[in-house]
Amino acid sequence: QVQLVESGGGLVQAGGSLRLACVASGRTFSNYAMGWFRQAPGKEREFVAAISWSGSITYYRDPVKGRFTISRDNAKNTVYLQMNSLKPEDTAVYYCAARSGYVTRASDEYDYWGQGTQVTVSS
Repeated sequence: QVQLVESGGGLVQAGGSLRLACVASGRTFSNYAMGWFRQAPGKEREFVAAISWSGSITYYRDPVKGRFTISRDNAKNTVYLQMNSLKPEDTAVYYCAARSGYVTRASDEYDYWGQGTQVTVSS
């Protein structure tokens, strides 16, 4: 089992920045690919970014490319999502997820999920 706890969400004005963190416990963190997903009210959960176990491969959703950066620190069992130039359409609950194996954008490939952290961007 892997337990994931997200933090760093909050209320920010459009154009601002937030840094989300997800701390993992329970298994060897460096064995897992990690992803960030989000779900806005009334919408399906969607992929945001993902990173391989080594950090050498990253994927991003097109609308966040150039604004968001995913990174990880295996020594701290933590994955980060730096979000810059935030827009109102980025408002959602953000979830981190983990899977053993290759990195992927597909949410149904992830085995473990955190509880989520709310990000609200005001216009």
